[in-house]
This record gives sequence, structure tokens and C-alpha cells, in this order.
Amino acid sequence: MSARVSPQNKAVDAAAAPRAIGFDNAFRARLRELLVWRRDVRRFRRDPLPGGALEALIELACLAPSVGLSQPWRFVVVEDSATRAAICKNFETCNAQALAAQAPARASLYAKLKLAGLEEAPAHFAVFADRSTAQGHGLGRHTMPEMIDYSAVTAVHTIWLAARAQGIGMGWVSILDPAAVATILDVPAEWKFIGYFCLGYPLADDVIPELEQAGWEQRRLPASIIVRR
Repeated sequence: MSARVSPQNKAVDAAAAPRAIGFDNAFRARLRELLVWRRDVRRFRRDPLPGGALEALIELACLAPSVGLSQPWRFVVVEDSATRAAICKNFETCNAQALAAQAPARASLYAKLKLAGLEEAPAHFAVFADRSTAQGHGLGRHTMPEMIDYSAVTAVHTIWLAARAQGIGMGWVSILDPAAVATILDVPAEWKFIGYFCLGYPLADDVIPELEQAGWEQRRLPASIIVRR
């Protein structure tokens, strides 16, 4: 004779069971729209972000996938004005070098590009990958140790989308000397520099990348980058 299960016990079991997640066509359409509207922002309003906004976005970024559940991302929030000024100075130096390296036909166009919003953006942060972390116990890293770096990049993409969903823009400043940035921010030697980011409300929203609008490059069609074997 089987034991009788009370309605109360059924309710407890139902509450303990994992909830199946379903995303409908409307959600998928909105997700695609979010991806389309995510832009590398260089032109920011100077309005400050709401208190705790950056910390809330970092919390969402920590939901990103990582090799071996290592969570190697490290966020350095840059608030000190002197530190920001040092980063800006490094950008100016590196940008001048990049301009000098351009072919003559490209140099004039490069000089017109706005490649960072360091002066205007209300929030700055850097992302590093902690290559010395013991978390994850090395799983997935023996053959590809660079997976630690790639894991940190997934956190960057996650925070980028999360910010865009809240009307906040993010810009990736890659024209920097990694060693100089690590020194300026005084981080452990084992931390690999991934990127420096500006965060704030964009001056304008657009689905077309600014570099495409400026005539620097055109976005390729997906079919052109698919290889089948």
C-alpha cells in the first residue's frame, strides 16, 4: 500500500523543484534588440550614475561563465582624480603613437576619431584576470591557460549588455599600455590587464557603430565569417 502524500507535502515538493525557464519570441526579439543597441560609447553626458549602480552591474557581470567556475575577473573601480589623470595621460601618449603608425591615407581620418570618453564619463573601471587564482582548481586550464583571460572577457560582455539594458553606455579604452595601467592602478603582478572602461549615460543612442559612421570600417555579414568543414 503506497503512502498517501498530503496536499501540504505536494506544495513543499513543488516549491523545492527547479523552475523551468521559458523565453518566448517577444523576449528573444528584445534580446536581439539589446545586442543591436549595445554600442562602444565614447561620448558621455557628465551626469553621475545613481548610487550603487556600478556595483549592481558588477554583481550581474559575476554571473558570466568562467572556466572551472574560477571567476578570475577582478574589477578595479577608479575614483581618484589623480589616478584618472594618469590614465588619461597614458592614453594621450599611446594614441599619439598609434596615430604616427597609421598609413598616410588613414592618418587624417584616424586623427578625427574620438576614441575615448575618459574626460566626460562619470565612472571608470578596469578589469583584470587573476591568473594565480586557486578557485576552480585548474579545471580546463591545463591545455588552455588563456581560458582565464577569456573568462574575464565574458564578464566584460555581460556588464556591457546589463548596462545597456539600463540605458547606461560603456566604452572600452584599448589604446593604453597594459604595463603602465597595472602600475598606475597598483595591482598584483599576477593580474592580467583585460581592459579599461568608461561608464555613463550616452549623449546619443544609435544602432550604427560610430566607427562605421565615420567611415573607418564596415560591419561584415555573418555569412562571410562562417567556415564549414
